[in-house]
Amino acid sequence: MRNLRSFASLRMTFRIAPMNHPLRGAMSREDLVSWYRAGRARSAEVFAIPNPECYYDRPISVRNPIVFYEGHLPAFCVNTLLKLALGKRGVDAEYERLFERGIDPESEAGVKNASDLWPKRPDIQAYGAEVDRAIVRALLDDAIDRDDVPQLRGGESALAILEHEQMHQETLLYMFHNLPYEKKRARLPLKRVERPASSPGENRRISIPAGVATLGSSDPFGWDNEYPAHKVEVPAFAIDRHNVSNGEFLAFIEATGAEPPHFWQRKKGQWFWRGMFELIPLPLNWPVYAMQEQGEAFARWRGGRVPTEAEYHRAAFGTPSGAERKFPWGDEVPDPTRGNFDFANWDPVPVGSYPSGASAWGVEDLVGNGWEWTSTTFDGFDGFKPMASYPVYSSDFFDGQHYVLKGASPATARDLIRRSFRNWFRPNYPYLYATFRCAY
Repeated sequence: MRNLRSFASLRMTFRIAPMNHPLRGAMSREDLVSWYRAGRARSAEVFAIPNPECYYDRPISVRNPIVFYEGHLPAFCVNTLLKLALGKRGVDAEYERLFERGIDPESEAGVKNASDLWPKRPDIQAYGAEVDRAIVRALLDDAIDRDDVPQLRGGESALAILEHEQMHQETLLYMFHNLPYEKKRARLPLKRVERPASSPGENRRISIPAGVATLGSSDPFGWDNEYPAHKVEVPAFAIDRHNVSNGEFLAFIEATGAEPPHFWQRKKGQWFWRGMFELIPLPLNWPVYAMQEQGEAFARWRGGRVPTEAEYHRAAFGTPSGAERKFPWGDEVPDPTRGNFDFANWDPVPVGSYPSGASAWGVEDLVGNGWEWTSTTFDGFDGFKPMASYPVYSSDFFDGQHYVLKGASPATARDLIRRSFRNWFRPNYPYLYATFRCAY
């Protein structure tokens, strides 16, 4: 009866065509359920990295403890799809308040210590299992694509909860990167992909002629800060072929006495890289992971600057013919030959390891191996409208204190790799998998 019931509800509640995702294309209800289950399974793998005894630890002082995120992921699904969009009852009203939103304080002084509020882990996991059952039922049987309900138009809420899960997997991984090694269990990457051989060559400057860059999206689904699509005139500029490497940044530190990045550690006069599961001698040919402020300082020292969001787009997606690509390498969907993303590695790999991911101009690693800082302050485009399913997703951060990042890191899910996707953080946030290159 289940197959007959699911087929009947699919015919009744979907329009002629299934809902569409920018990367996955047309999706049936069964596709949505498969994506949901895969996301939840990957989150469980991520939560298995820390030792159980540090469940209530706060690996990053300006973020919630680990316990919060295991409750937040299912609670977001309930609050967004079941309650707001479908008008249903929740699963546990207290949990749905407690785990509703994360924090982004300016400093540790703005963090409230609410450790006494957090439930026991078995209770949170039982809540998650009950939510999973409720969400799967909704994805199979409820009217999740309706034009007359803003949160359901184009299946917005259903797609939002799926991408939200993937975003937080990256958040968790850079948090766990900050845990002491004795508090986590080493394991293979979540996706086993053979590491490419590297021969990056010289980090030369590449000239990009003046032209037009299309920012924003016209896809049927995206987050509110991705809309609307619009064209921007970009003057001629030059940009580094590769991200700034650890070796280049080390020369800057030695010349200026600047502070080292968070991911570096000095022991007995030698620099090391704080990898996810081990401390290793600093790989000089890996991209430097640094704060936006450090990128700006390095760029000034070199006689350049951090590129704008529009310059990133022009270097990544523009072509000499004036046409624009969906991805730096063309219109083919992302695969493991194009860059270090989708959980292929815990850490970066040498710059220039993915020549098949280069843009039309020959600029490399624009997607993967680390988010790319820009000098553009995060804000809505002209015509910005908050999304119905998550109205405070972006607008709470239009404060002049966050900067746009583009591209992807090793821990960015493949589904989030699209031209219009925008990330954002404070310029002094040191924990992010973020690098930069110089423009001139």
